[in-house]
Amino acid sequence: MSMIIAGHFQLQEDVERARRALLDAGFAGERISGFYLSQPGQHDQTPIGGDHMESPGARETPEGVAKGAGAGAAVGMVAGAATSPITGPLGPVVGGLVGAHVGSLFSFSKMKEAGEREEGGGAPLENRHAGMLIAVAFDDPGLEAQAVDMLRRLGATQIERARGNIVDGDWADFDPGSAPDIIH
Repeated sequence: MSMIIAGHFQLQEDVERARRALLDAGFAGERISGFYLSQPGQHDQTPIGGDHMESPGARETPEGVAKGAGAGAAVGMVAGAATSPITGPLGPVVGGLVGAHVGSLFSFSKMKEAGEREEGGGAPLENRHAGMLIAVAFDDPGLEAQAVDMLRRLGATQIERARGNIVDGDWADFDPGSAPDIIH
């Protein structure tokens, strides 16, 4: 595996300009990769599309809805039973159904907001921005500062460091869902 320095650009022309600059500086053309990066969640990495089989932060949703519906149903049945002299035998049933519905809706109010941490988890992952990405691989650690400086001067944002393989212009082991190691 080689050291890889990658930078984000908005325009394809900027990526081509960066490619020419890297070539002029002596970086090998087959070890430079330029490509479009889709928005987070749209990388089609699973059989159903998207990046994850389950939405991040939604792990506890079915359990929370079930708890809310159960508690609401119990309260509703008690309330319905108390009104059964007026509502008849359907009072507890209707009360239980209404209570379950209200309880399940209340459980949704307890869900996490976008970007909020998982309970007991670390800070939310910083995602890569959608747009054009150019990456250059090299084996000499002394070239890192040169690559970073060039991309920074050319206007790259979210310059990151990674380890991987760029073969024939293709970053073969690039994982769009991994957290980038942003260095500038």
